[in-house]
Amino acid sequence: MAPKKDKAPPPSSKPAKSGGGKQKKKKWSKGKQKEKVNNMVLFDQGTYDKLLVEVPKYKLVTPSILSDRLRINGSLARRAIKDLMARGLIRMVSAHASQEIYTRATNT
Repeated sequence: MAPKKDKAPPPSSKPAKSGGGKQKKKKWSKGKQKEKVNNMVLFDQGTYDKLLVEVPKYKLVTPSILSDRLRINGSLARRAIKDLMARGLIRMVSAHASQEIYTRATNT
């Protein structure tokens, strides 16, 4: 018998597959994450001295500002503000359920 010739499949009207199933899925970026700060939960002597000297000179005093600048946690910042209020070094400007605003105490 004579060797058989390989027949090419007849051309079809469908376009050739581009291998879409074999491609890797898109990796979504994780986004930039802020480093977690390790704030103090108790005052050391240097930080407490800084609180008594520098904070009464701030024009705006809030728990978040104290927490950021002195590296103390929020609950300690709120207690520090109460202490400064009792000493008469700062005074309240506005009180809200979620944010309290204070300023330096002036003579007027």
